[in-house]
Amino acid sequence: MSNETKKLTTASGRPYFENENTQSAGPRGPLLLQDYILHEKMAHFNRERIPERVVHAKGSGAFGTFTVTHDITKYTKAKLFSKIGNQCQVLLRFSTVGGEKGSADTERDPRGFAVKFYTEDGNWDLVGNNTPVFFVKDPKKFSDFIHTQKRDPRTNCKSATMMWDFWSLNPESLHQVLLLMSDRGTPFSYRHLNGYGSHTFSLINADNERVYVKFHFKTQQGIKNFTDQEAGEMRGKDPDHAQRDLVEAIDRGDFPRWTMKIQVMTEQQAREFRFNPFDLTKIWPHAEYPLIDVGVLELNEVPNNYFAQVEQAAFAPAHIVDGIGYSPDKMLQGRLLSYPDAHRYRLGANYEQIPVNRCPFAVNNYQRDGAMRVDGNGGSAPNYWPNSFDNIVADPSYKEPGLTLESTLADWYDRNAPGEDDHYTQPGWFYTKALNDTDRVNLIHNIIASMKGIEGPKKDEIINRQLCHFFRANIQLGLAIAQGLGTDISAFMPGTPVQATKA
Repeated sequence: MSNETKKLTTASGRPYFENENTQSAGPRGPLLLQDYILHEKMAHFNRERIPERVVHAKGSGAFGTFTVTHDITKYTKAKLFSKIGNQCQVLLRFSTVGGEKGSADTERDPRGFAVKFYTEDGNWDLVGNNTPVFFVKDPKKFSDFIHTQKRDPRTNCKSATMMWDFWSLNPESLHQVLLLMSDRGTPFSYRHLNGYGSHTFSLINADNERVYVKFHFKTQQGIKNFTDQEAGEMRGKDPDHAQRDLVEAIDRGDFPRWTMKIQVMTEQQAREFRFNPFDLTKIWPHAEYPLIDVGVLELNEVPNNYFAQVEQAAFAPAHIVDGIGYSPDKMLQGRLLSYPDAHRYRLGANYEQIPVNRCPFAVNNYQRDGAMRVDGNGGSAPNYWPNSFDNIVADPSYKEPGLTLESTLADWYDRNAPGEDDHYTQPGWFYTKALNDTDRVNLIHNIIASMKGIEGPKKDEIINRQLCHFFRANIQLGLAIAQGLGTDISAFMPGTPVQATKA
């Protein structure tokens, strides 16, 4: 930082002196309307808080690098992956999902995992969570689900009744509910969790051949979670624990790293897969579609201004680069519209000109005007295409191959029709295969503790409906939760003696 003395100025550059005393009519007199400095300071102060994100409001971020360590050029022509050793700058933002900006980092909640790759072919945003699945598979349900994670319109408090009512009426949520209610729902820190692109995307190679892909980021620090009790204690001790942990780790040179891996599925395999491969509530089993190493992501720089470089960072799954494409994943299709739309509302139509969102390489288009346009607005160059005056061309080598459609009938299909209604096999796998004995005990404890918060005249109806889902996923899981809630299990297991116990 320069030691040169700098003059105090207004935003327009006018130097001024009186930064503490407002001009008044005498020492004790009323203030004068003409003191513009007061107006400027207060008007800007009143506007310092841009609208917080509707979801993922509280987050932490850091810059770093992504380095390619393995050859995947047979799957993709993306320039980033064109050779081993290629490297680009990245910004990674972690977040909680349902809480406001002032909420605690240790709340039971999924964690957002959003990566912006600053590549020579444009910025690529991979926007996911620390879970490979989500609560719903159709974007029409998303806003309803998020409302249940926010505040009750009458009490303005978080409501277990709203959450479990929605989950019990949407059995597709069960897989993510078990993940959330396990200790994975309360990670120790952002450094100790995995990240997932979650959606199915596609990769396109130099021969314009398409495969479907899922992205995984495996933490090299190891998975580490809080128990429910530990998370509650940290919530009161340091609600910014994850933010502080990330900053302090990078400041001491303990740079967190993740290994990027992919799963690949051919178009033929997608047609034959026993689950819908584009269903966000389902995983692709690793035994059938093994993880393939790609590269290493390292965080090594704390942003020097949180607001400028984290709060104003805008991530959208619509932002892909040549060699990476979309898929028929319905939730992904919905996010392609909603995420950029949210940024335009929160940050303005020119949000991609904000330095943290700006592509560091050439950007050429005919977008003009709008609030906060700060890049010269194209100068005197034409603002239409095609034209006879500039040398911007549409390069045919970037043309993406067509996607084969399954049907030509546009309709409102039932997502829970036969073939789409198995909401229980994979949650059952998670309970029996992904969790150890301690994890299972904690999962059951956390579910019981949460469901005890269900209130109102529909309490028994909601509990019984949700218990049906647990029993269908795994009988022992359902039995343990029912007993912990003191519920008569004979309705679920006819002929079984009632042995309900209070947890």
